Amino acid sequence: MKARQKRLVLVGVAILGVGAAATLAISALQSNISYFFSPTQVVKHEAPADRVFRIGGLVSKGSLARAADGLTVTFDVTDLAQTVKVSYTGILPDLFKEGQGAVARGRLGPDGVFRAEEVLAKHDEAYMPPEVADSLKSAHAQGAQNATVNAATTSGARPEKVTR
Repeated sequence: MKARQKRLVLVGVAILGVGAAATLAISALQSNISYFFSPTQVVKHEAPADRVFRIGGLVSKGSLARAADGLTVTFDVTDLAQTVKVSYTGILPDLFKEGQGAVARGRLGPDGVFRAEEVLAKHDEAYMPPEVADSLKSAHAQGAQNATVNAATTSGARPEKVTR
């Protein structure tokens, strides 16, 4: 084999090796990705029914219930517009409580209950995951806008032009 042919073979093997490594890396990343969805998006069926994803919001007050086994917990997560029931079996974080922010990772069951594999609680008074803060902000803005329109229509006054 001539030197030129050896170089071409070496370059070909290197390209195949890089391609195989890139394919393996992309495959591994795709299987570990879990997207974030707000309770409103889950209720609107925007979340995948067959894949793991994260859901976050505030734990509704009065919704926390423990099963007889002591490990299974159900609670509601809300973004102030919609609420999703979450079921988790395991030990909850120490900072987990009603009225606080939480993010759960798992799958949505056929009955509409989110089956969490992992639950994370916010770690101090000022912190909230950016995705949760954004979804709460947008739900609050939409709720305030709807309340203004509802108040105007129930009082007999015609609402002014509302833009979204």
